[in-house]
Amino acid sequence: MPGDYHRSYLRHLPSVERVLQEKILQDSLAEFPRPVVVEAVREVVARKRAQIINTAAEELEELKLSATLLAGEALLAIAEQTARSLRPVINATGVILHTNLGRSPLAPAAVQAVREIGESFSNLELSLQTGRRSTRYEHVELLICRLTGAEAALVVNNNAGAVFLALNTLAAGREVIVSRGELVEVGGAFRIPEVMSGSGARLIEVGATNKCYVKDYRHAVNEHTALLLKVHTSNYKILGFTAAVPVHALVKLAAEYNIPCMEDLGSGVLVDLSRFGLPREPMVQESIAAGVDVVTFSGDKLLGGPQAGIIAGKKKYLQRIRENQLLRALRIDKLTLAALEATLRLYLEEKKALREIPVLRMLTISQEELRGRAEYLARLLADKLPGHIRVTISREKARVGGGSLPLASLPSTQICLETHEENAGLLAAKLRRANPPVIVRVHKNRLLLDLRSIMADEDELLARTLLGVLGSGSGEPQQHETGTKP
Repeated sequence: MPGDYHRSYLRHLPSVERVLQEKILQDSLAEFPRPVVVEAVREVVARKRAQIINTAAEELEELKLSATLLAGEALLAIAEQTARSLRPVINATGVILHTNLGRSPLAPAAVQAVREIGESFSNLELSLQTGRRSTRYEHVELLICRLTGAEAALVVNNNAGAVFLALNTLAAGREVIVSRGELVEVGGAFRIPEVMSGSGARLIEVGATNKCYVKDYRHAVNEHTALLLKVHTSNYKILGFTAAVPVHALVKLAAEYNIPCMEDLGSGVLVDLSRFGLPREPMVQESIAAGVDVVTFSGDKLLGGPQAGIIAGKKKYLQRIRENQLLRALRIDKLTLAALEATLRLYLEEKKALREIPVLRMLTISQEELRGRAEYLARLLADKLPGHIRVTISREKARVGGGSLPLASLPSTQICLETHEENAGLLAAKLRRANPPVIVRVHKNRLLLDLRSIMADEDELLARTLLGVLGSGSGEPQQHETGTKP
């Protein structure tokens, strides 16, 4: 039970109605529903009442009980309660295709396409020429065929779905031969063997983990074999004493037995990135040109578009896949389709794709540009951040991420923030709670903000966010004119 001293403090605690009269809360009623505001004030007052009761008598004088202070706390609570759960963040980690951060950001043309299709009706499944029902896949099929050389194409919601659908169509109840060294596991513990099992196909592993030959596939072929499968190990590499069957040799073997050859490329590269110092990745066009019957790849990795699974290849096999009843369960929605079409159209002019698709621009940006941006930001922050925060420039490696180019590291430049007055992990947590959230890398009690994974037009917003959070030391969500509202 509270004593007399505690009761006197409880009597001075402003009522809910008194706190609601504060101007900042009266102004908030124009933006938020009154029940939300009232509930937030009640929670703050109840929390403060409990704090008074549970505080030692000699420490009560330290409590601040003004109506203005409680109104401010209520406003912060309202902001947290009404904030969108899915929000934009600034990716300062140096991992470009960061799966936890949504992988590929969309090109402006793709964002505009999503907006236009999302806010109106569309000809999703209507032919404007005939006035009859059409299929949603027609909006991207010709584009995919033009860019890859395939006879036909289809898109579903993601690449695991693409692999599943193709295997279910072409190999359910029969055997699929795949190299033991290509039994890939991707993010979230999804594994090729389990996807194959779920599709109804029976996995036949051949070769050793590090070596596989054409003869291994040949010895495994029998009357139950449905297809030969090659899986590109896009998220790991086996090095050293190794051997793998090139795709053209697998295509030739499949043709001998009159069975299809399928390749899961995963990353989905349409541009030769080795010209920019990155490791050589098999391109979709090359697999199609080699005669692969069915090729599957992702839309939101190195392609730089939305999450999607793309299936391209020979018309006779694509037609069978298109007729599979499971297609409806995996079908792509209109917003994703709009973003994918806009992204693919950028590839019709390679220079435009490299310039306008964010992932490609991040992968190919010059060190000179990164250094210039870093030097500008470092000067700005050093002038305005508290003296105990040391600002320097670091030159550590960035990574591609997203299960792509596992051995690739990219020369990069980082803003390095270091202070002995606060743990770097706590500073990183403050930045995660900022508006917009800033996701950083922590290394040796330093914050590293990698410019390669930060878009150039985010630099000013990043600087204002850093100054707002680290300059004030509050760690509370900050409001910026060009930021997102909590």
